[in-house]
Amino acid sequence: RRKSMVNWDPVDNTVLANEQVIDGRGWRSGALVERRELTQWFLKISDFADDLLDGLETLTHWPEKVRLMQKNWIGRSEGARVFFPLDGVPGEADYRLEVFTTRPDTLFGASFCAVSPHHPLAQMLAKDNPALTGFIRKCDQIGTSEEAIETAEKTGFDTGLTARHPFIEGKTLPVFVANFVLMEYGTGAIFACPAHDQRDFDFAKKYGLPIVPVVTPKDRAEDPAWGAELIAGTEAFTGDGVAVNSEFLNGLDVTAAKRAAIGKLEALGLGEGTINYRLRDWGISRQRYWGCPIPVIHCEACGVVPVPRDQLPVILPDDVTFDLPGNPLDRHPAWKHVACPQCGKPARRETDTFDTFVDSSWYFARFTAPDAKTPTDKETANRWLPVDQYIGGIEHAILHLLYARFFTRAMHKTGHLSVDEPFAGLFTQGMVNHETYRDEEGRWVPPEEAVIETVNGKRVARHVETGAPIRIGAIEKMSKSKKNTVDPEDIIAKYGADTARWFMLSDSPPDRDVQWSDQGAEGAWRFTQRLWRMVSGAAGSIAAKGAPMPAAFGEETAVLRRAAHQALAAAADDFDNLRFNRAVARVYELANAIAAFAPAEPEKDDAKWALREALEIIVQIVGPMMPHLAEECWETLGHETPLAGTEWPVADKALLVEDSVTIAVQVNGKRRDELTIARDADRETVERAALALDKVEKAIDGKPVRKVIVVPGKIVNIVA
Repeated sequence: RRKSMVNWDPVDNTVLANEQVIDGRGWRSGALVERRELTQWFLKISDFADDLLDGLETLTHWPEKVRLMQKNWIGRSEGARVFFPLDGVPGEADYRLEVFTTRPDTLFGASFCAVSPHHPLAQMLAKDNPALTGFIRKCDQIGTSEEAIETAEKTGFDTGLTARHPFIEGKTLPVFVANFVLMEYGTGAIFACPAHDQRDFDFAKKYGLPIVPVVTPKDRAEDPAWGAELIAGTEAFTGDGVAVNSEFLNGLDVTAAKRAAIGKLEALGLGEGTINYRLRDWGISRQRYWGCPIPVIHCEACGVVPVPRDQLPVILPDDVTFDLPGNPLDRHPAWKHVACPQCGKPARRETDTFDTFVDSSWYFARFTAPDAKTPTDKETANRWLPVDQYIGGIEHAILHLLYARFFTRAMHKTGHLSVDEPFAGLFTQGMVNHETYRDEEGRWVPPEEAVIETVNGKRVARHVETGAPIRIGAIEKMSKSKKNTVDPEDIIAKYGADTARWFMLSDSPPDRDVQWSDQGAEGAWRFTQRLWRMVSGAAGSIAAKGAPMPAAFGEETAVLRRAAHQALAAAADDFDNLRFNRAVARVYELANAIAAFAPAEPEKDDAKWALREALEIIVQIVGPMMPHLAEECWETLGHETPLAGTEWPVADKALLVEDSVTIAVQVNGKRRDELTIARDADRETVERAALALDKVEKAIDGKPVRKVIVVPGKIVNIVA
């Protein structure tokens, strides 16, 4: 528990997350947000930074993009702490500004220092400087998110203070308060080397500050014109190279120069090597009713006292009122005022509640034993965890998934769990997109009010009632604000739930976005009808349910059986790997094979048996994706036990091997044709067949064949 700068909404009387501050105003009240220093509760996620980072290497079944996002969020940076003695600080003769940098090798190129508007130095100076106070207020209106600060115009306020350069005797640097310096990163203070940082470069150009190149590309290390070109240009040089204009660092590469600079700083007592993390402790205090109560009691005599274990969990009162702004728990005396558990004197409960992300950070552990009298039943939790497969949106990559990983480690440390990672596999599904439409006034139009037509080869839209033109816009994520949503009830009423599912699964891989279209849904609907006709039409002409397998199969029936079992094996693998669109493709392939099945003697037992087998397999593959249709088909095939209650079939391995194989044929290393031949054909047979191909004979053109190289099942190369 400590003081921290927060975003304060003066109307709602609550702390806002960075994401809830829009253009400097509260997302709900619209009030100008204030930056206040309040006492807050934190969870020490920073203690687990290295472990969380290292653990990412074990998450081999997580998308690489999510692991990279978490790695960047944790933000482990090796660098140096540099202490700049300041001159001119009121009442502080020995003030030293502490800066964290990942580029100590660029110190000789420093031209200014800058601090965050909320750095203690800036706040101290602002007390007696109205102009600085006004500048800081303007900075707060930008917003508090990193994105808002990064995209805003870079501005600064010259404090009049100067910083002494650690390496160059007599050189001083001006000290600014700058809107682009984050208090949450490093120490909230920077030294700026404009030649090698784009943000610093832009700032220096704006305020007429020196730009001194101190790293040059290796191929231009001896070129005196390079530095002048950089200064005259518009971009900083951020690549690798060698040190120049840097006294004892000259000629060293960047890595060696960093080491040498840190060594010099340590020798001078003006710095040291260190590791910094972008990750900050998790501030969990919220002035809301709907979070879990923070289980502590404040006593004037005893201080902060934990709620005794036998009084946990603390339950929220259910008779609160929401007629006033702020936290209703502050206005509930019967709940708020209690006796101190230690001394018995009057005390008060903590009225801040936990951030609701706390609840979603360990529910999976609780689910393993929901009736346990303790947070987890360790034996049960260890048997079930980690979760085999987690499916969720990419928007959870940073906060929820990182917090869940942190909580699992913390619960391991407290003895509630033995696992370190909560989710072994992670799959991030795509979004459902739809075209957007606007009328002539720029108002959003829902899809059901837009009629799409093709005129002169172009898609155009008009309003279904008025006939007025409608502009067809971009394909975007479905959202209520843009009215590009499709009501699931309308889809189900028109096509059925199975058709909707089938289209969603067939359109694209599930980790990619899906574009909803009525044409796609119509196509899925046509296939459901086709499958039903296929099953119901053949039900009276196939082998009886449970009929014994014939002793032998003709060539045509063997082809159908092979197609069915290959589709089954491939679909099972697709399901295991969440490749549902590929499983759909297997169904289409098998449906085509069944439709093409036309044996010379359809009344023979082997034909009837093979057709029943193929129909049962296609229905079983379809089952997880179109369960209602599959159950109808299963019953039509004579089964009394529901399909959902049957075991998943196992493909016959003997039918997964093709009898023939297609191999490429080359002449002098250049592909000329291909050859389909029996898989078990011997070398001489393959060679004779390859040489007999018309295209091969033309390529050889009468020249003697010197060598024939046969790679079984793959390629033939003829050297002539």
